[in-house]
Amino acid sequence: MKCPFCGDQESKVVDSRHSEDGVSIRRRRECLSCQRRFTTYEIVESLPIIVVKRNGSRQNFDRNKILNSMIRAFDKRKVEIAELDRITTEIEQTIQNTLEREVSTDTIGQMVLARLKPLDEVAYIRFASVYRRFQDVNSFIHEINKFLEEK
Repeated sequence: MKCPFCGDQESKVVDSRHSEDGVSIRRRRECLSCQRRFTTYEIVESLPIIVVKRNGSRQNFDRNKILNSMIRAFDKRKVEIAELDRITTEIEQTIQNTLEREVSTDTIGQMVLARLKPLDEVAYIRFASVYRRFQDVNSFIHEINKFLEEK
């Protein structure tokens, strides 16, 4: 493991433990050259997931796009970033567990909406407005009415 401080390749593991999410192992390392400590995470390598967009184009799955879209939906709302990161990890794991190599943006959007609904009503509507491409006020009203009926 390359030291982020001095670039030396030699380090020793000082401490190992499972991360909070249980998906990775957190390792504290000490560089044998400069004696500075740093943290690494070890995860199982997964097969790449291809996202099929609405226009038919394909691109590699990027969990940051999901996380950033939720952060935008929660703008000026109270939510812990750790909670949004947990949701993103949950969605990513669900997709990995399907063993499908391709997933549509519609499927991902539905997964996000299902997790936002119980968390925050305003963020849910904000995310839905972008995901479902609301064109006018009636689209908002229809989605809000549908939300209230299901509640």
